[in-house]
Amino acid sequence: MPNPKHRHTRTRRDKRRAHDALSTPARSLCSSCFEPKPPHQVCPHCGSYKGREVVRVEELD
Repeated sequence: MPNPKHRHTRTRRDKRRAHDALSTPARSLCSSCFEPKPPHQVCPHCGSYKGREVVRVEELD
């Protein structure tokens, strides 16, 4: 089984890992309540999707 002959430097290792960082999840504004929400999903704050109420959301006291 082949093994590396020489050790790779930290710079070379980090260059390879330059694209591995996670990006922040996408957010869009709800058209009804203008709260941030994931795109293409029902708003967790008001329960609307594309301008109409789909899920009834009860307020917590």
